[in-house]
Amino acid sequence: MARITAPTLVEAARGSLDRASVDERARWFGRRVIELLDVDLHATGAEHVPDRAVVYMSNHQSHLDIPMLYATLPSPTIRMLAKKELFQIPLWGRGLRAAEFVEVDRANHTRAVQSIEHAAELIRKGVSIWMAPEGTRSRDGRIGKLKKGGFHLARETGTPIVPVAIKGTIDILPRGTRTMHRGKRVDVTIGHVIDVGAREISAVIDEVASFFRQHVEN
Repeated sequence: MARITAPTLVEAARGSLDRASVDERARWFGRRVIELLDVDLHATGAEHVPDRAVVYMSNHQSHLDIPMLYATLPSPTIRMLAKKELFQIPLWGRGLRAAEFVEVDRANHTRAVQSIEHAAELIRKGVSIWMAPEGTRSRDGRIGKLKKGGFHLARETGTPIVPVAIKGTIDILPRGTRTMHRGKRVDVTIGHVIDVGAREISAVIDEVASFFRQHVEN
């Protein structure tokens, strides 16, 4: 974390921070975590992702979902929507803000709406957005209820959704624990594009949830 935070803060202070540098550090972070934890990573479906900004939606099993996704998702620039608690970590939080990650305060509706507007602005600039519509990590690996905010973001910006199923990170670092387990298998399955268009949000939510269950719970 220090290897990617320190240079980001220095460059931000100098006014020389650019997205390409952030992208490369994030991908390096993902690859390094996989290496250190000896993760047996199996990723499929990258060919489904179009050459444009998308809204990635994945299930959420562990804090380790983030490095796994940065190591596997093919979009050149990806920023995530993350809960405000991550932005409260000293220095790390400042680095996240400088790097254009989007802070979400789920307890404050006004600020949550502002976060979605920030994400929409990034999409219009060609930045892909990742979010976990469950809103929190699963305790048992099963898929929870999906929240609507990200689906409205996709529809209002005319951005396709790319569903991503993550299976196995819960075995490395389960919710509520601090001990990481090495040598575990992780599967990342990238699905086909889902165009929201004028469809009912509830139907799109059901389609994404069904994809998660198919690749995670079976």
